[in-house]
Amino acid sequence: MVARILAAFLLIPSLPSSSASACGAVGPSGKPVVNADQTVILIWDAATKTQHFIRQASFKSEADDFGFLVPTPSLPELEESGNDAFPFLLKLTEPDKRKVSRPSGGFGCGCGGASNPVTATTAAVEVVAEKLVAGFQAVVLKADSVDALVGWLKDHGYAYSPEIEAWAKLYVEAGWKFTTLKVAKDNHGDETNVAASALRISFQTDRPLFPYREPDSRGSAEGLGARHRLLRIYFLGEARYQGELTQEIAWTGKVAWANKLSAEDRSKTLELLKLPESTGPADFWLTEFEDNWPYRVAPADLYFARDANQGNVERDPIIEYASSSSPVDVMAYTLAFAVVLTPWLRRFRRGNCAA
Repeated sequence: MVARILAAFLLIPSLPSSSASACGAVGPSGKPVVNADQTVILIWDAATKTQHFIRQASFKSEADDFGFLVPTPSLPELEESGNDAFPFLLKLTEPDKRKVSRPSGGFGCGCGGASNPVTATTAAVEVVAEKLVAGFQAVVLKADSVDALVGWLKDHGYAYSPEIEAWAKLYVEAGWKFTTLKVAKDNHGDETNVAASALRISFQTDRPLFPYREPDSRGSAEGLGARHRLLRIYFLGEARYQGELTQEIAWTGKVAWANKLSAEDRSKTLELLKLPESTGPADFWLTEFEDNWPYRVAPADLYFARDANQGNVERDPIIEYASSSSPVDVMAYTLAFAVVLTPWLRRFRRGNCAA
């Protein structure tokens, strides 16, 4: 799901509280939660200034139950999305496999639920909507101050830290909205890894973005053994796009694949995401980014702009060597054996004659 909507979706461990809404048992406070590998599908409709954000996320935590705080520049629409679009796009952009004859002289290897709008207000926090969707209990908030937001989170079973307050402050001041989401971990398998369901968050924005900022999680990540993570973004728009942080600091993400999708692949992608055919531009250009996302505080959120380079990008092909059992290879080995063996037989015969 899109746990932290755009890059900086905040993970917040839940506090034991009778007021906490839960999809499972609420765990103790003080249990860290950090983002692990993330895969995002981002559909940008430049004509209507609409962004659809679908995220397949994984997390590391020792808590049994935890929640998320997702910032968006406008009121979001939340709907369940399809997980099958992720492997479809992965297959679509995988490298070609090429079989070649093995070179002589060496060996090589080619490496849901119904929406319930409400207008309840807590202090300077307005609860705009509540919804059970994709297994998450979602609450959309408007906050007039970061103090009010922090107060609401505390009252509703979310852990608080100075890092969370500092992270949220800029979004509150900019008038962004927040969606809180709670999810319970599956008790089976790895105790520290959690995979969330796919959720679509759609909203209006002047520029497509991925909130790349997040609370300082270096200490928590280190404590959970989370040292490396990969952020993969499938950006679908009317053209090839590039990611930008600030003028002084370039984003570390790289374009791994870029090309225009066929009409069939466009329709299939929307079908798998449970979106109508009218979603986004009439022609999809897919730009795939890969980023070794560091566990450190980012200087800004990630925004996208049309790339001056509209060329195609493909991954390097995977080289597979042809089997050596072919008649040509057998003949080659036979000739080589004869070349080496013939002089030895001659010397052997001469030796026998001399005796």
